[in-house]
Amino acid sequence: MRRRQRFAFLTILAFTMAGPRLLALAEDAPQNSDIVVIDDSAPAHPFPHFWEQMFGSGRAIETLREAYRNDLRSVKQATDFHYVRFHAIFHDEVGVYDEDAQGHPVYNFSYIDQIYDGLLANGVRPFLELSFMPKALASDKNALHAFWYKQNVSPPKDYAKWDDLIRQFIRHLVDRYGLSEVSQWYFEVWNEPNLDFWTGDPKQATYFELYDHTARVIKSVDSHLRVGGPATAQAAWADVFIRHCADNNIPVDFISSHVYGNDKSEDVFGTHETIPRDQMVCRAVKKVHEQIVASAKPDLPLVWSEFNASYMNETSVTDSTYMGPWIGDTIRQCDGLVDMMSYWTFTDVFEEQGVVKQPFYGGFGLLAEEGIPKPAFAAFAILHKLGDERMTLDSSFALATRRRDGTRVIAVWNYGPPVETGSAEGGTQRTVTLRFKGHSAKHALIFRVDGKHGDPRPVYEKMGLPRYPTAAQIEALRSAARLPAPESRDVHDGELTLTLPSHGLAVIEVK
Repeated sequence: MRRRQRFAFLTILAFTMAGPRLLALAEDAPQNSDIVVIDDSAPAHPFPHFWEQMFGSGRAIETLREAYRNDLRSVKQATDFHYVRFHAIFHDEVGVYDEDAQGHPVYNFSYIDQIYDGLLANGVRPFLELSFMPKALASDKNALHAFWYKQNVSPPKDYAKWDDLIRQFIRHLVDRYGLSEVSQWYFEVWNEPNLDFWTGDPKQATYFELYDHTARVIKSVDSHLRVGGPATAQAAWADVFIRHCADNNIPVDFISSHVYGNDKSEDVFGTHETIPRDQMVCRAVKKVHEQIVASAKPDLPLVWSEFNASYMNETSVTDSTYMGPWIGDTIRQCDGLVDMMSYWTFTDVFEEQGVVKQPFYGGFGLLAEEGIPKPAFAAFAILHKLGDERMTLDSSFALATRRRDGTRVIAVWNYGPPVETGSAEGGTQRTVTLRFKGHSAKHALIFRVDGKHGDPRPVYEKMGLPRYPTAAQIEALRSAARLPAPESRDVHDGELTLTLPSHGLAVIEVK
């Protein structure tokens, strides 16, 4: 995850993506009211839940904490996610690699086993980012990143020793967990080598050297193991990386990259346009998707191994109800362009800037300190209810899906820019009428996330924003974050009307 030491200007301006943005509006509809027609005979396509297959988290050693594992269990229960990604499996605090007085490698897999045993015991597999450099193997022992845990980001001093580290590490995993298990994992080489996470010079050529060595060693252990990259920030290098692998017969099983909603167009597209936060992620995903399709390896899966609305600590974004509509619309736009996306992160057990100092500081997690669910957690929980088939829908603010049992599940939202204070109450409301065509809809359950549903911040504000909440206050915050029972409504004459507050998200199950 990037925590660059610069600040980006927040740009929230109107922008319309290329592609279908069809909105069904009745001419006689009341002002500020939208009609969305859900036609049961409309074309449909498979809708794998690509947005909740994987989540990110901070660094390897944090996975051993009880708080981390409690949060992991909470998110697993809400989303049934399958993979988790984190940094720094080779950090010295994990103790994997050292050298004796004669310079011979010394390996220790004790914490490695505890880390992966803990994930698997909770039904989650690793998406294994191979980083960072053990200091005993680093070509520059002073190449320490600015993160609090000061990881070394230099190339290896000796590629023969790096190759042996990878070989011994992979063999240990296969011996312990079995090939049938480990072949279902992903091995991603490094993290964001185009930024300050890699000091090789020139960056691209030296990263390719690291990737080539790593990929070949992994495949030498067993050809069924999956390896990929370039794990770049800002949707960079994918086209040249694929070309490099194709031209040099380098193994590659997937492409990975990252982008955040407040990244700049200059960094992602090399343009000077203003791309708003709700459009940046999927435009970047589309860019890399198209590069893969146009490449010598057009069938490579695309794994977006980091994304969020912000790479900064913005309480008005990642801690707020803003995230519900943002996530819903990101799902809508990215469908069909990516195989798997990894929201950064599932937990605020996270120390890139040091020990967490207070709840709701703009952390990236779905759960704040002490396991307090944020509105983003509630949004993922209700969006999990979407079906596995997406129906074509003429709307830019809704998704219509169908489950195998015939239940129709619709998501609608009221997107607006982030607000600096409060819980986004009092903004522009949106009234939506769902009109069912070809389906005898009779009854609906409505799940909501907004300032009054799944948002603990109003209670936190009434407490006076305590930096160190008491046990009783923590329980009150958790209680405030719990979603109430869904609203039960009858569908009259094939129509259902509901009103969404600013930043409101609703998921409707229709039997």
